[in-house]
Amino acid sequence: MDSNSFTRRRVLSALGATGTLALAGCAGDDDGGNGNGNGSGNGNGNGDGNGNGNGNGNGNGNGNGNGNGNGNGTTEDEDGSISIGLLQAFSGALPQYGAQGTTGFYSGLAYKAEDNPLGNEAVDEGDYEYSVGDIDVEILARDTQFDPAQAQELAEQLVAQEGVDILYGVANSGGAINIINQVVDQSGVPYIPGPAASADITAGSETCRERVFRANENTAMDARSGGVYIAENTDVERIALFGADYSFGRAVVEGYKQVLQDRGVEIVFERFVDRGYSEWPGLLEQAEEAGAQGMVGGFTARTLIPFASSFLQGEYDLRLFGGFASRVTLAAAGEVLADTLGPEFTNEGLADAQFGPFTTRYHWNQYDNEINNTFVEMHRETYSVVPDLFTGGAFTAGSAIIQAFQDEGEVSADAMVSGMRGMTVTDTPKGENGYEFQEYNNQARSEMTVAPVEVTPDDQSHWPAAIMPGEPIETVPADAVTIPADQMSCDLS
Repeated sequence: MDSNSFTRRRVLSALGATGTLALAGCAGDDDGGNGNGNGSGNGNGNGDGNGNGNGNGNGNGNGNGNGNGNGNGTTEDEDGSISIGLLQAFSGALPQYGAQGTTGFYSGLAYKAEDNPLGNEAVDEGDYEYSVGDIDVEILARDTQFDPAQAQELAEQLVAQEGVDILYGVANSGGAINIINQVVDQSGVPYIPGPAASADITAGSETCRERVFRANENTAMDARSGGVYIAENTDVERIALFGADYSFGRAVVEGYKQVLQDRGVEIVFERFVDRGYSEWPGLLEQAEEAGAQGMVGGFTARTLIPFASSFLQGEYDLRLFGGFASRVTLAAAGEVLADTLGPEFTNEGLADAQFGPFTTRYHWNQYDNEINNTFVEMHRETYSVVPDLFTGGAFTAGSAIIQAFQDEGEVSADAMVSGMRGMTVTDTPKGENGYEFQEYNNQARSEMTVAPVEVTPDDQSHWPAAIMPGEPIETVPADAVTIPADQMSCDLS
């Protein structure tokens, strides 16, 4: 192999890891709280929807003309009022993730209302009002700054001082766990975490609760769909697993480990490292010496940078696997790929280099149905960007709350809890009845897709990244990506 093709393969393989690694960052704990100078904290400010003054807020969404006449809105006559404490990171390390959790949620409410969502100015700390038919929704949005302690403190204030009926949000799993253990358990206020993605939130007996529901996809769904692809669509028989040594990194590793072993792939090397770990050459050599043919990592940007640097500089005969990240990471990865491949930075060049395909929780172009089409249009019109990784689950959370009130004939926190238990959510970006809350742990299951990596074409507007998911080539069904009831410690049935 000549030196040019070797370097090309190393770059592509390392960036392949950013899918899994970036997914860790997208929904991990406080790992994203520092060391994110590669663009994850401030990059593409031209449409992240995080209140950065890009002039597309259009006054609470009025006058968008985005044709939300979907016929699926508030067909019932329920009336009443509900207050929701919305907790997301509008500043700090990863405001893009907080923005996605917010704009998706607003869009879910808007779809049910057959109206436009709250505008860009509402993707920030403040108090906002919205109506879904005769249901008046008061939203008290607070900035967690991507800090678990701040998330807990704000949740306590929203419950004790503001008297909110429902809590929603938080992008880091540490913050979500704090709220469950320190706020939900004491107050009984129901909580919908998201995009926080640690599988244990709804799979572990320490945190799963009757009054805690999650619509967003979790790490187990990432790992199980990725593991199914590795086991059933590649010739890899031996693999190494790396993870950052905290709740999210462990969740990624355990998720892959379980599904790969169940399908006959041998785990020959496993290691957890401190966040920001930089001594990668030795570990990569150990993984190779153990016979690994491929590897998966559960990290964020802080650990990714030294990992990728070491891997690119070495000559390791290892293949990396992962999933699509959000546009923040895909923008950074795309820049490196374009610089490295030069004229070979094409769809054919990426395919020849075996860069992908990867799994994805949700991206705007993975589902062709009326609900998703309307969602994409309203989101693009209001926030000047197409829906991203976390917005599908966030949309479903907003949609499910309203559906629960309609199904129960009452607007209250208790009606939400009883209505969402075992609910098949009617209006979702993955299609009608695309998400189902499992009665045994209140986690919504949904299908996942596998897609090739493609160069973003010139006519793809409102996607500020050089690479993107292509047309899906495979769909992993919902029952294959969720943790079976007998493999978790949570049992609410």
